[in-house]
Amino acid sequence: MNNAHILSVEESEYGMRLDLFIASRISECSRSLATALIRKGNVKVGGKEKKPGYRVQAGEHIRAVIPPPEIIDFEPEEIPLAVLYEDTDIAVIDKPPGLVVHPAPGHYSGTLVNALLHHCPDIAGIGGEMRPGIVHRLDQDTSGLLVIAKNAHAMAGLSGQFHQRTVKKKYMAIVHGRVKTDSGIITLPIGRHPANRKKMSVISRKGKSAETRWQAKERFAGMSLLEIDLKTGRTHQIRVHCAAIRHPVVGDPLYGNKAGKIPDVKKLLTSVRRQMLHAKELSFVHPGTGRELHFASPLPEDMNRLLSALRERI
Repeated sequence: MNNAHILSVEESEYGMRLDLFIASRISECSRSLATALIRKGNVKVGGKEKKPGYRVQAGEHIRAVIPPPEIIDFEPEEIPLAVLYEDTDIAVIDKPPGLVVHPAPGHYSGTLVNALLHHCPDIAGIGGEMRPGIVHRLDQDTSGLLVIAKNAHAMAGLSGQFHQRTVKKKYMAIVHGRVKTDSGIITLPIGRHPANRKKMSVISRKGKSAETRWQAKERFAGMSLLEIDLKTGRTHQIRVHCAAIRHPVVGDPLYGNKAGKIPDVKKLLTSVRRQMLHAKELSFVHPGTGRELHFASPLPEDMNRLLSALRERI
């Protein structure tokens, strides 16, 4: 059965975006879900459909209909998960490289979602979305930390933190080339590549603001180990920004340079099977208790092997 909400805009809410208004007034509704509902016509202002960016007016009456959770056709699968923390609201997963986060064409099984449906059956259809429990994502070949929402309240709370950019994320990346400075900030906007729609780019006509901060942890002849602090969360942000400053992530098949100029570095690259990028730290406020949580994940074996080989060359 559909869940209908009748809302009246207060004076203090005058001028709010419609999607933000809906998300702030309905506890089980994240902003992304609010946007989807508005676009599907499930939200009406004075009986009329509006866009997500519509600015609400004091005294307006808004009707929002939240459909029941969609039936998930994806099958639960008994895939091992490295669960670092779990309670009734959330789970924190250390994702291995190679694991796809959610089903998509070409990957309808063997994904993190399939594993979650087996591990936490109750998450199916949270928020009416086809990505149950998934608040944020990592690329298939990026390893590291992910937080999962196990109920609608946690989904809304975590989604709000990601939107407000209060979630802290740090990554480790092995990149091509020896960086010249100890640290740097990249603020190039990111959007869809104008020619290749599978790629993101800093030359997009509709790029969105993006900020990546990095520090050099180790430097070698031909490669560098960077600690990266994301201030925004654009698609492929680290990979695009590193490539833009001519230090692409080692092993990146989409934005990287597979060839090394130094002969023994080229030899090392033959053992690299994925992009050398790892989500090592994740900090956020627990959506239920309000407690600040911090998690850390050690570098995976393949990145440690490459670093050990680089250190031996010094």
